[in-house]
Amino acid sequence: MSSCSRVALVTGANKGIGFAIAAVQQLQAEGLSPRFHQLDINDLQSIRALHDFLRREYRGLDMLVNNMGIAFKVADTTPFHILTEVTMKTNFFGTRDVCTELLPPIKPQGRVVNVSSTVSLSALKRCSPELQQKFRSETTTEEELVGLMHKSVEDTKKGVHQKEGWPNTAYGVTKTGITVLSRIQARKLSEQRKGDKVLLNACCPGWVRTDMAGPKATKSSEEGAETPVYLALLPPDAEGPHGHQQFVVSRQWLCILL
Repeated sequence: MSSCSRVALVTGANKGIGFAIAAVQQLQAEGLSPRFHQLDINDLQSIRALHDFLRREYRGLDMLVNNMGIAFKVADTTPFHILTEVTMKTNFFGTRDVCTELLPPIKPQGRVVNVSSTVSLSALKRCSPELQQKFRSETTTEEELVGLMHKSVEDTKKGVHQKEGWPNTAYGVTKTGITVLSRIQARKLSEQRKGDKVLLNACCPGWVRTDMAGPKATKSSEEGAETPVYLALLPPDAEGPHGHQQFVVSRQWLCILL
């Protein structure tokens, strides 16, 4: 790699939106060399092995797109508390672990994109007013958010999640967590690495035809990739968006803050 080369990492790039973001064939046609590296975001050792590889081979990275995520089908008969725990482990805690390990090696003027979902907004609106206030607060810490995500899982195990103000959507709660986590992480970057001009945002690709969303979704994988790619390629002199949740509506960009 030459000193001017930029390095991007896309998690969950084996299919769906992640595969479209990586655009392997197009990159190869342009003379670039995309590489695959094993990563299990539920395995901290796997994440750290990738961290060490990036440090050793490229002295860090310029763009990180946290795309990896799971969702159970609507007709799945898995008990709700198990479904919630499994979904939370990957979508929230796995993504958080990736950020914990891979945000430090992000180079100045780097870009970080956490893929959330429009379901995060509908899930938030169905939370109790008390939970909504905690999620929307500008002073909520990462540790407090982690506590809320743990509580969501424990409340489902006890069968009291709706009584405690949680909506009946495990996937939606995990994606609300990702959006709030992104705002917290962006705030930390502004405080701790202000001069580096690293921009971090969440985004909602829309309803995309993937194995997760099914064949009736309105967008192709390539269309779903537009929003995360736009954010990952914000120009070096850009001052924003930062700490936002980004959507694309009829090719016009829309920033929404929780």
